[in-house]
Amino acid sequence: MKQEKMSGRTGNINGKKLVILSLLAAAAAVLYLFLNVNMKYFSYAMSLRIPKLAVMLITAFCIGGASVIFQSVINNTIVTPCLLGMNSLYTLIHTAVVFFFGSTSLLARNANLSFAVDLVLMAIIATIIYSYLFKKTSHNVLYVLLAGTVLSTFFTSMQTTLTRIMDPNEYDSLLASLVASFTNVNTEIIFFSLILIAALLFVLRRELALLDVITLGKAQAINLGVDYDRTVRRLLLGVTLFIAIATAMVGPISFLGLIIANLSRQLFKTFRHSYLIAGSALIGMVILAGGQLLVEQVFAYSVPVSVFITVGGGIYFLYLLLRRSRST
Repeated sequence: MKQEKMSGRTGNINGKKLVILSLLAAAAAVLYLFLNVNMKYFSYAMSLRIPKLAVMLITAFCIGGASVIFQSVINNTIVTPCLLGMNSLYTLIHTAVVFFFGSTSLLARNANLSFAVDLVLMAIIATIIYSYLFKKTSHNVLYVLLAGTVLSTFFTSMQTTLTRIMDPNEYDSLLASLVASFTNVNTEIIFFSLILIAALLFVLRRELALLDVITLGKAQAINLGVDYDRTVRRLLLGVTLFIAIATAMVGPISFLGLIIANLSRQLFKTFRHSYLIAGSALIGMVILAGGQLLVEQVFAYSVPVSVFITVGGGIYFLYLLLRRSRST
């Protein structure tokens, strides 16, 4: 009875925290939409800001959810899906397109085609590589992480080699696509990405429902009737696809997943992933909308929001490391 009362109280407290986070995210969204808007150009301003806000919400949901799932699967809250090499693969794809086809080619100029190419290549490469690695390593997640780190270094080395022998003018045009930005967003990509996210959620609905059991450990999950290896494999492939969608939309944001996933875990202190994923997505919405508001209203677009996230994420990462070392 006491445990039931305690769990009920915890659920009520977390529910209230979720409501507060929802209000903060809504406030950040409203501020971003309507702050310093000239009413003469209201419709024009909304046509620019609403798509940007939609991309922020999609990015926060994809990266936040993927980071929480990834940390739960590998049972480590310090690492992020970036270790799988998705960001490095994205930069390599864009660099290769500009290097071989040029910055004026259709692949480089057309936002829809570029998004489709990014997503398809990242999804195919991730699916082939990680499915193969799971089979070869007997579903050992640590070996997959190690292979992901090696692949990330390999992709980065190839990208660096191409940039060194690239025409300087082409490299200047490439830099804009290698930095995460919400400034220029194609509205057609938003609809396409929402369809992909809905399809992924539908396909992975059973695996997502088993996340609370997966965190108990492999032995406990198997005893409870879970096909652990299959579930983990499908979840990790889902993580790579969610990260691919977010990265293909706005570019690589390395530390965002680390920040919002760990803040969600510290805030809710629960094993229930319904709270953790929702909290992570809402915190991401607050950070992205608030950060973009600073970029546009204070810094006049001179600094991209990814710079603030990288600096803040680096400091927060050091804090997590120091906190863990003290606890041990």
